[in-house]
Amino acid sequence: MTIPTIPGSSGYLDIHPERKISMFKNPYILGLTYVASIGGLLFGYDTGVISGALLYIKDDFPAVRQSHFLQETIVSTAVAGAIVGAAIGGWINDSYGRKKATIIADIFFILGAIVMAAAPDPYTLILGRVFVGFGVGVASVTAPVYISELSPSEIRGALVATNVLMITGGVFVSYLVNLVLARVPGTWRWMLGISGVPAVVQFFLMLFLPESPRWLYINSRENDAVIVLGKIYGFDRLEDEVALLTAQSQQDRRKRDNVGLWHVFKSKEIRLAFLAGAGLQAFQQFAGINTVMYYSPTIVQMAGFHSNELALQLSLIVASMNVAGTVLGIYLIDHAGRKKLALYSLGGIIASLIILSVSFFNQSSATAANQNDFYGWLAVAGLALYMAFFSPGMGPVPWTVNSEIYPQEYRGMCGGMSATVNWVSNLIVVQSFLSIADAAGTGPTFLLLAVIGVVAFLFVVFFVPETKGLTFDEVELLWRERAWGKNLDTKTLLERGTQSS
Repeated sequence: MTIPTIPGSSGYLDIHPERKISMFKNPYILGLTYVASIGGLLFGYDTGVISGALLYIKDDFPAVRQSHFLQETIVSTAVAGAIVGAAIGGWINDSYGRKKATIIADIFFILGAIVMAAAPDPYTLILGRVFVGFGVGVASVTAPVYISELSPSEIRGALVATNVLMITGGVFVSYLVNLVLARVPGTWRWMLGISGVPAVVQFFLMLFLPESPRWLYINSRENDAVIVLGKIYGFDRLEDEVALLTAQSQQDRRKRDNVGLWHVFKSKEIRLAFLAGAGLQAFQQFAGINTVMYYSPTIVQMAGFHSNELALQLSLIVASMNVAGTVLGIYLIDHAGRKKLALYSLGGIIASLIILSVSFFNQSSATAANQNDFYGWLAVAGLALYMAFFSPGMGPVPWTVNSEIYPQEYRGMCGGMSATVNWVSNLIVVQSFLSIADAAGTGPTFLLLAVIGVVAFLFVVFFVPETKGLTFDEVELLWRERAWGKNLDTKTLLERGTQSS
């Protein structure tokens, strides 16, 4: 499977260990990663902040307080915007580049923050949420691909997971801001409007950052790409990386010119890759993550803690578990591997969802006050345990895998389609959770999520390969072997699809 002559492969690095790059020894690649990950911070903040803001929006707008549907709509319209943003974002990435896509996302973040902060009624607020959602959708596609294409293969997982750390950090910051602003006049307007600040910062920083070298190469801007690569690799490895990229880009340009979207999906390899990538994205949502992110204060209140401030404080603890777990995931994803990490994560998710289910089943039937307190705290412990298992594995793994399993010339498009699956799944969960919990009960709802977790575990076992430490070329070969077996000719990934048309 390993091809020692491919720069960045495990065989290549065994032969040339001095050319191996560690995560913290190159300030340039770290700087690019952190600036690109501001999109992740905005992603996390704007999806997390609504959980606390909703408590105060209900106080200002009686119509929202009286309608679960309107509450779900305020949350889910951002997700609807993200669906459109992710779908279009893939095309923007492939057509105009990762840098311009990031700048476009920032414009929508800023516009949405202004509209939400000034909203005179729930319906204007919903419009602002749509704008922000579009920015989130574009950023969710762009940041992982941009970071992945800049990253040496040996630290690619950790660098892409840094974007997920920023997402979880954004959620944590949103909960902290919610708590700090809890007694400030115009509470929810400040909570929602402040998100425009990091968007402005990223907008101006991106003006000075380079485009992805892989995108530059495939668009015949080789000199610009070499300048970027020269700041990442030493001279000896740079020569090898440039030679490989030159050969790849010539092939990729021919494939891009001659193969359309439907031809791509006639390729069995890409269908298998998309099944794995989109399946991971769907199960990330259906395992219940955004019931925790969006509704954790509400879940805490359901557990018997009715003070808004106490609910926000307990939600902050849950968010801190998310951040701490993601830091662990950054280390494990390039050591334990993507698949093993996802399986351990799902095992813990299933257990914690069962704990949540049991706590709510018993809390509803408890009679004594001390019993209610016990099961209320058990629910909070279940939420924290859920985040402790989710954040190192099913948080970063789907985004990391999707940033590396598709061919270069269609990475933005396929990544965008996969992210769209994530957001559609997100919308279904967010729009239905409170209604299902009302109709069936909170306990049965969490039990249903645990059953979905079991299905997700089996999916990862059978459909998701290990991509730890593989170069993009090796990942392409992996899918070709899965599709056609190991006794292969030298046909490229897309040739079989084009020949079948």
